[in-house]
Amino acid sequence: MTRIIGLISGTSVDGIDAALIDISGKDLDIKIELVAGATYPYPHDIRERILAVCAGIPISMAELAELDDAIAFAFAQAAQNIQIAHQKATLIGSHGQTVYHRPMLRGVGSGELGAPSGDKGQWGVGGIGKEKLISLSPPSPPSPPSPPSPSSPPSPHSPLPTPHSPLPIPPKLGYSLQLGRGAVIAHLTGITTVSNFRVADIAAGGQGAPLVPRVDAALLSHPQEARCIQNIGGIGNVTYIPPRCENWLTEIRAWDTGPGNSLLDLAVQHLTAGAKTYDEDGCWAASGTPCDALVEQWLSQEYFHLPPPKSTGRELFGVTYLHQCLKDAQAYQLSPADVLATLTELTAASIVHSYRTFLPQMPQRILLCGGGSRNLYLKHQLQMRVGSVPVLTTDEVGLSADFKEAIAFAVLAYWRQLDIPGNLPTATGACQEVLLGEVH
Repeated sequence: MTRIIGLISGTSVDGIDAALIDISGKDLDIKIELVAGATYPYPHDIRERILAVCAGIPISMAELAELDDAIAFAFAQAAQNIQIAHQKATLIGSHGQTVYHRPMLRGVGSGELGAPSGDKGQWGVGGIGKEKLISLSPPSPPSPPSPPSPSSPPSPHSPLPTPHSPLPIPPKLGYSLQLGRGAVIAHLTGITTVSNFRVADIAAGGQGAPLVPRVDAALLSHPQEARCIQNIGGIGNVTYIPPRCENWLTEIRAWDTGPGNSLLDLAVQHLTAGAKTYDEDGCWAASGTPCDALVEQWLSQEYFHLPPPKSTGRELFGVTYLHQCLKDAQAYQLSPADVLATLTELTAASIVHSYRTFLPQMPQRILLCGGGSRNLYLKHQLQMRVGSVPVLTTDEVGLSADFKEAIAFAVLAYWRQLDIPGNLPTATGACQEVLLGEVH
C-alpha cells in the first residue's frame, strides 16, 4: 500500500484540489481509497493573475517566474495541509495550473481554432507552411569547400559546423504550459514529486489531453456495461469505456467535449459585476428559459465538429467567446437568467452532440464528476437530452466526483514510479504509450 497526494487546479481556477489516497496493485488492476480530500482556494491576487494570463493579457518573463513560484508554494501548502492528522505520503502527483494549451489539431485547414485566416497552414495539416514552401525550391549547387588556413585559427564566434545528415523539418507539435514547478514542491514538502505530465504525450504527437482516460478505465470500467465518464470542470471531457473484455482498452475513446463551467462562471461574474463567481446548483439558470435558436447557432462552431482526438481550453472558450455569445444574445432580448439557461444548454447540448456524433454507440450509463456535476440544472438538462440513459455521478459507484481529477494524478504519479505508461494513444492521438511526468 502506497500513500500518495494528487494535486490539480483546473480551468475554472477555483482553487487547488488535493486528494490523499492509499493505492495498491499494478497497472490497471489497482485499488484506491480516498483518505482525505479538500479544495484550497487561491489567494485572490494569485487567482486574478492566473485568469489574466489565461485571457492572453501580456506578462513579462519576470512576472511569469514570480507567478510560477507563487503557484508552486500554494500547491506545496495544499500538500502539507491535506496530510494534517494523517500518516504522511511518500509521493505527490501534481498537475499544476494550466495557463496555456495549444493542441496540434488534425484535419482543420486553419490550424488553431479561432486563429486569423492568414495563419492557415501554420499549425494545421491542411496547408503548406512557410518551411515546406522553402523546401520545395530547387537546391543551389554546392560551392567547393575552401581549404582551411593553417595560420588563422577559427574564431570563437564562427558558426557551428552543420551536421552531416540534416534533421527533417520538425512537425508542428502541440504545446501546453502548467505552472507550479514540481522541483519546488518536492523541496518544500520533502516528498518526491511527479509533475509536468502533458509534455511527453505532446512530444509523441499527442494532444497532451485528456490524460485521465487510463485512470478512468482502471477505476470505473464495468464487465458488461459501456460507460461515459463525463468530467465537467471549466472544460468538459469524456472517456467512453466499452465493457471490459478482450481488446477493450484499444476501444476506449476520449476527448474534450467543449465548455463545461467556463462560460457559465464568466457570465455570472459579468452579470453580477464580480459579486458572484458561479451559479450555485444552477438555480439562477433554472429560473430562465434557454433560447434554442442560439444554442443551434453556437453548436455550428468549428470545434464541435472536429473529430477526436481533440482538446481545448480557455484559449477558445474564454472571455472573448463569452462576449461574442452575449453579443449574439442581444438580438433575442434575453434576461440574465435566460442567458445563463442558454449557456447551460450549450454545455449540455455540446456534450450530447459529441456522443451522438463520435461514439460507436450511446453509453448505457453516464457518470458525472467535477464541479459541474453539482449543477442540478445542468444535470437535469443532460438527462433530458439522453432520454433513458441514466445520468449519475461517480459518487454513486464509489469514486469521489469532487476529487476524481486529483485522484487521477495521484494514480499517474504511482504509475510513473513503477515505469508504467499513463497515456492512451486512442485518446490523445500520440503515436505510442509513454511514461508521463518528470520526477523530482
